[in-house]
Amino acid sequence: MTTPTVEPSPVGAMGKEWDVFVERGKIREFAAAMQSDNPAYQGAEAVIPPTFLVNAVQWAPAGSRIAVGFDRRRLLHGEQEYTFHGALPKVGDRLTARERLVDRFDKPGKKGGQMRFAIVVTEFRSTTGELIAEARATYIETAAKEDTK
Repeated sequence: MTTPTVEPSPVGAMGKEWDVFVERGKIREFAAAMQSDNPAYQGAEAVIPPTFLVNAVQWAPAGSRIAVGFDRRRLLHGEQEYTFHGALPKVGDRLTARERLVDRFDKPGKKGGQMRFAIVVTEFRSTTGELIAEARATYIETAAKEDTK
């Protein structure tokens, strides 16, 4: 039995925008989960830890994200990279997030079969449209196991 996959988005496709609200409690919870007691992540003027934006997908409405079209049972999150184009977002900021599929490629798997890769960049913009940050994620679908029956 296979898990149904979604029709994959083509390279260059863009998802729909969604709002990301930078909340003080969420920053504090994220910092605690990272076991960080950095005072920059506390209080009314707290800034986000650099990897905090991984949480943005929690606010994405259904249908707004890019469809990589991979079987979730074989899906790996290969890499994650963040680029900030200024100061870190802080408590009270509202960002607009939007994903873009920038590349797809295949590679032979070490145990046979083909592995598929998709690279998705999420842009985070201010309410005035200024690019604040980018998150670049590499998703990998491992090769399907051979049917041994």
